[in-house]
Amino acid sequence: MNSPFRIVAWNIRAGGGQRAVEIAEALIALEPQAVVLSEFRSTAPSQFIAKALAQNGLTSQQDTCGEVPSGKNGLLVAARGPIKRLSLRRRPTEPGRWCIVRLEDPRLAIGGMHIPNQHTGRKPGFHDAVVDLAQRWRGGHAVLLGDTNSGQIGIDEETPVFNRRTHHWFESLGQAGWIDGFRHLNPETRSYTWYSHRDNGFRLDQAFVNRSLRPHLKSVEHIWLGATDRRRDALSDHAALVADFGPI
Repeated sequence: MNSPFRIVAWNIRAGGGQRAVEIAEALIALEPQAVVLSEFRSTAPSQFIAKALAQNGLTSQQDTCGEVPSGKNGLLVAARGPIKRLSLRRRPTEPGRWCIVRLEDPRLAIGGMHIPNQHTGRKPGFHDAVVDLAQRWRGGHAVLLGDTNSGQIGIDEETPVFNRRTHHWFESLGQAGWIDGFRHLNPETRSYTWYSHRDNGFRLDQAFVNRSLRPHLKSVEHIWLGATDRRRDALSDHAALVADFGPI
């Protein structure tokens, strides 16, 4: 592909609910070539969003709703070109929270992930599986992105919440050749993608770009879609992550 490539990753919160029409419109307005949605569900609002994306060119779709009970959180990966879901031996096995696909044009793998919260006790295993996959990856250009419920100590939190193990996860991915795209381009910038009920900000959404794709990375932004008054009336409790690449 000899044109720019945009991926939007967004936790749409509880399947979209009554916000589904506005969510779909906001996504379409960004003109992405691929979309990764967390908290996508088998419910009517989520299915409306998927149909609206397909009607606007994102016709190739894979979701994980079949891996979880009806109405529970899954993932959707949608793209403008044909995609094939990859079944890798080394991968996170958490039901519904992992989906990796390969596009043929451009030749690119996109891995969507929604990592469990710390209190579940399942986060460390998911972290380890992602690092294992990253270390062994030999599949060319790739990006892993989504709601990771993770961040680095100090710079990705307004109040202390991240621990050394979470911080080490970012370091381990970097050592394996996968950069945190936003932090790579904005080394000192504080930018948050989710706020607690006490209004403390945390950067919970990331895009990890592997070594071969890194030269093509142009920008990573956090956008509170639908917001007119900062983020308070945004369409989700998470900002959308918008990653732009040059021709791949």
